[in-house]
Amino acid sequence: MLKKISTEKAPAAIGPYSQGIIAGNTVYLSGQIGIDPAVGKAVEGIEAQTEQICKNIGNLLKEAGTDYAHVVKTTCFLADINDFKTFNGIYEKYFISKPARSCVAVKDLPAGMLCEIEVTAVIE
Repeated sequence: MLKKISTEKAPAAIGPYSQGIIAGNTVYLSGQIGIDPAVGKAVEGIEAQTEQICKNIGNLLKEAGTDYAHVVKTTCFLADINDFKTFNGIYEKYFISKPARSCVAVKDLPAGMLCEIEVTAVIE
């Protein structure tokens, strides 16, 4: 049985998808971008976007009944690979359990974002 994750403490989906899905004891979060859900607008700059994404992920994980310590895999997308070091500096403050990860540079991201993170976690 699948259960949709939904919280107003993370941006609403901007397309035909859910913020996240729980399947069994696994949580799959859709890619999160740097939108502040309180105002519905993007924050500016790689540092602010990465911080906002991590806050949004934390709120979704909490809604799903888990937390950062239970993240097993992330996939990270950067609009500019030159932002890798800055992105990593913020990322490592949140993903302290050092989950498996892929990180790639892409041509474009939705809404002109500079980065995006999708997450897979477990619920214990």
